[in-house]
Amino acid sequence: MRADGLAGGNGGADRLGELIPVALRAMAAGVAERGGPVPAGGPAAVAAALVAERGEPGQTAGPRESATAAEGGEPDHGVLPEAGQSGSPAPSGRGALPRRGIGAEAALEQLSRLLAAGSADPADPACAAHLHCPPLAVSVAADVVAGALNPSMDSWDQAPVASELEREFTTGIARLCYPDAEDPDAVVTTGGTESNLLGLLLARENGVLQPVCGANAHHSVARAAWLLGLPAPIVVPCEGDRLLPDALDEILTPGCVVVATAGTTNTGTLDPLPEIARICRDHGARLHVDAAYGGMALCSDTLKAKLAGLEQADSVALDLHKFGWQPVAAGLFAAREAGDLGALTVRAEYLNADDDTEAGLPDLLGRSIRTSRRPDAFRMAVTVHALGTEGLGALVERCCATATDLARHVEDHPGLRLWGAPELSTVVLRPAVADETGGDELVARVRRALLEAGTAVIGRAALPTGPGGANQLWLKLTLLHPHTAAADYLPLLDRIVATAGAELVAGRESPVAS
Repeated sequence: MRADGLAGGNGGADRLGELIPVALRAMAAGVAERGGPVPAGGPAAVAAALVAERGEPGQTAGPRESATAAEGGEPDHGVLPEAGQSGSPAPSGRGALPRRGIGAEAALEQLSRLLAAGSADPADPACAAHLHCPPLAVSVAADVVAGALNPSMDSWDQAPVASELEREFTTGIARLCYPDAEDPDAVVTTGGTESNLLGLLLARENGVLQPVCGANAHHSVARAAWLLGLPAPIVVPCEGDRLLPDALDEILTPGCVVVATAGTTNTGTLDPLPEIARICRDHGARLHVDAAYGGMALCSDTLKAKLAGLEQADSVALDLHKFGWQPVAAGLFAAREAGDLGALTVRAEYLNADDDTEAGLPDLLGRSIRTSRRPDAFRMAVTVHALGTEGLGALVERCCATATDLARHVEDHPGLRLWGAPELSTVVLRPAVADETGGDELVARVRRALLEAGTAVIGRAALPTGPGGANQLWLKLTLLHPHTAAADYLPLLDRIVATAGAELVAGRESPVAS
């Protein structure tokens, strides 16, 4: 079979039909080989396993593999080439590219298995460190179609139907955020970081130059201010990982843009949006809400009340590779006034010439700060068509309910301390022995020990719970698996406690510690 066959055009679907089963079988083999949520041994072990599998860096395919692939047949990949066997001198150093290929099937089989065996698996309940979801199969399947057809979303003549589907989907997202607005709009981004950048960019283009955010804000807010040449954000104090409205009221001026958070990275807490929106109105300030985590709770009749006040924001960041179960990237940015998005307008003769747009060709270049971009809206649209907003909302509800149930188990566990009741799907906890002895260093070692053993991937959060409001290190479980229950995480709680005990003993026995 030809390795250089195309995915589109006549015969493209047939070729994909031959290759995709190869990749999926290899993926399944890699998952079985890994046998847990993450490969064991840490970075050094993963790198060593890669070298053991594929040879020393810089090796190229041996003559037998290369010749077979060049003839269009199946390569003999049962034996890795010995050093010096390649038909031409092998380049030296890490990252050297092979001079000769081994064929499509062999390459897919080898690298797909390696990737699966060496990946963290967000579909495993013990993989709960980050806002990193297990994607829905329907979305992944849609992504295959989008990748094969490869519409580029920077001009209509490259993406006729893809652009219409994107427009329909983003219009729906805008209405979800702003049900009563006269003319809202939304665009596709790579995630919360890009959406927060757009929030500050549109503020700057409206003459608003001073960002203001809570101490709980995502790091991308400060980075966006730096990229845009704006002053560093004024940081407002928080309590319980929630911005304090009274403190905001004291410092706000008309030249400010406030970035509020609906679902913090550390705890999943939501800022008091109605109060913040009122204070912004009173001071003539602009409001952007980073709802990358919590925004899709709008799909739930039960949970959407948590987002009251969101509709008063000038702009909103959403992220469907969190609550949305999409492969990365799946960000969205909504604006209450479609006219604000005019700040993104740029002209390039070959993409959106004036006479083309006047003749009715849609201008896609002004729908993003990027030029070439993937049709990410396609898989999001397929997912919403498959489940409906009601179905997506039900998945969000399940994750949040599981977090609430698990928090009760943490609270009742003698070896753990709970930070607080979850507001979304994040459970923050700390081994009790860390308060007795060992402190933050013990908490950090517990996380790394579980990771290096390949048994769990859990997060960390620094929160001001120590004496005098000093930061303490906590462990974090971010529950984004919609088909689990609290019982699926109970072994992980026990593992955390057992590991804390073992690390405490190891620390006491260490010559360095003594």
